[in-house]
Amino acid sequence: MTPTYQYDIHLPAHMDPDKRYPAIFTLHGKGSNERNMFGLVEPLADEFIIVGIRGNLTLGAGYQYYELKSLGNPIRDMFDQAVEHLQAFLHYATEKYPIDAAKRYLLGFSQGAILSMALALTMGDALKGIVALNGYVPEFVKTEYMLKSIQDVSVFISHGEFDSVFPIRIGHETADYIGSLTSHLTFNIYPTDHGVSERNQRDFVNWLKHVNE
Repeated sequence: MTPTYQYDIHLPAHMDPDKRYPAIFTLHGKGSNERNMFGLVEPLADEFIIVGIRGNLTLGAGYQYYELKSLGNPIRDMFDQAVEHLQAFLHYATEKYPIDAAKRYLLGFSQGAILSMALALTMGDALKGIVALNGYVPEFVKTEYMLKSIQDVSVFISHGEFDSVFPIRIGHETADYIGSLTSHLTFNIYPTDHGVSERNQRDFVNWLKHVNE
């Protein structure tokens, strides 16, 4: 299989050839790229295989996974295709590399967070956990997708208190929705705009270490 997405992969420096490793798949925000995401998870690079997935659509000097009709309003068929292609990519990478299929995590920012939550809702416990930074769940995902149980999926959601792209109200609504579906939810608010603070990063790095124990 030729994957839909270009990607960067970082393998632990001292790998045991007989071991399968937990993996973090990163999904970047609109107009960004996979390399910008690696710094967020670099502290975990000795313990996890890290796969940075680049959006397959160009946007300025960066990339995206789907286009928008308007802010917060994805073009439906492009979004559906991204979810389908990302699921296929996860299976591809799991077969190609020594990834433990029972310990796969997604970490996404903004557009990547939106997709991470949609993938969790459609893949269920095929994922061990997700980190969703400053995102939301599109209404059509909640009402029209075939959803699987995420009761056993660990979820870390964070949102900027002063987010000027997705107001904090959206963060609360998203956490309320996800919290109704799993008891394994951590929801944190940080005094930031649409970004990731050092404290936010430290918290989700520690969270990932804990849920992977």
